[in-house]
Amino acid sequence: MNNRLSTTFAALVLAGAVNTAVAQSDNVFPGIEHVTTQDSVAEVESRLKDALKSKGLTLFTVIDHTQNAEKVDMQLPPTRTVIFGNPKAGTPLMQCQGSTALDLPQKMVLRETDEGTRIEWNDPAYLAERHGLQACDLPLDKITKILQDVAETAAGS
Repeated sequence: MNNRLSTTFAALVLAGAVNTAVAQSDNVFPGIEHVTTQDSVAEVESRLKDALKSKGLTLFTVIDHTQNAEKVDMQLPPTRTVIFGNPKAGTPLMQCQGSTALDLPQKMVLRETDEGTRIEWNDPAYLAERHGLQACDLPLDKITKILQDVAETAAGS
């Protein structure tokens, strides 16, 4: 009887966890900043590239997840990851804590949602917490402002 009760309890807990995960999928997760625009992903990508250039940031690549999904006979709304950075900003973060390289270079995701094109990126304060960068003297406020400006420009704001 105890084993049966344990199994039932585990199933209920698991079902609750699955329902919670589904319910949270529409929420913004901690550490992810975003802006939304009614323009297409292609238009936003073009403005983002211009904004990166104007801020002196290097565009490394753009990954077209939709195109990659199509190659394996799957569908995905327009979704692209734009990878960019500036060694003057990123190197000190990695010098402080090498694991920061897991999250660098910076990325912005452009994806079509029911609300429009959403531009998402990691909040530098979140990265500092994630990688334990608090003891280092880093220009996180400046990085935060640049990322916000770039995203708002890409959104057409």
